[in-house]
Amino acid sequence: MKSMTGYGEGTAQVLGARITVQLRTLNHRHLDLQLRTPREFLAFEEEIRKSLRQRIARGRIEVFIGRAALRDAPRRLVLNEPLLAEYVRLLRSAKKKFGLAGDMDVSLLPNFSDLFQVTEAEPSARAERQALFKALRGALVKLERSRAREGRQLKTDIVSHLKQLRKIAAMLQNEGARVGVRHERAASPGGEPAAQAKTLEGNTDTDSWVLKGDINEEVVRLHSHLAALAEVVDERDAIGKKIDFMLQEVHRELNTIGSKVPDLAVTRLVLAGKERVEKIREQAQNIE
Repeated sequence: MKSMTGYGEGTAQVLGARITVQLRTLNHRHLDLQLRTPREFLAFEEEIRKSLRQRIARGRIEVFIGRAALRDAPRRLVLNEPLLAEYVRLLRSAKKKFGLAGDMDVSLLPNFSDLFQVTEAEPSARAERQALFKALRGALVKLERSRAREGRQLKTDIVSHLKQLRKIAAMLQNEGARVGVRHERAASPGGEPAAQAKTLEGNTDTDSWVLKGDINEEVVRLHSHLAALAEVVDERDAIGKKIDFMLQEVHRELNTIGSKVPDLAVTRLVLAGKERVEKIREQAQNIE
């Protein structure tokens, strides 16, 4: 079980730059990817999305990618050869025109500072891509750890509520048997079926009342849904939607039980069961 909320960060260094990838995931009914990338990495956006979709099934994913130049990045001195050629041409022309003495050699070059330019070494596109996806993999590992850690906490809470739901189902089974016996007595000769039926159902049809008071079938289905829910909780895949669907089934059975047996003890158990269902539902909203 994984939570939909988490955070992970990864970094990688390439010639002249440090690349950082930050991932933040939030609750969302579907998969929603939001990327913020520098212009140098726009060409890799679809590949980034594909990598994320392979690892995350549901939730909002916010991706922040940064690229920072390193101060101690390798630098090189570049000679402006076209400008040097122009200097040489002009100097030769001036020497000839004005009869100047002396030879031109490299000792003159430092006098022309505009001939030289200091530039930072640029990494190749391939190296940049490798660094980017290395940082992305590191961020994903940390994100998964974060989501798994919170998922364990959610599972502990859900299992606790599920355990209480199973106890409530067992108590409903006992109450159903008790109410059923009382209904049978009310329907037997010498009893007062009309008065009892009117109290519980508002009509005097004893047979209808006895049939409506039988919740054995609903309780059996309730036990079955809870057992299936316990199995789903132990699965490792994306289970948030499965849990939500099964909770609807559990809630439906509790509603039916409550409507069939307007008995105070049963009503209290039904309400307690619905409260547990809602608590699990709240937690399920955070599960992938």
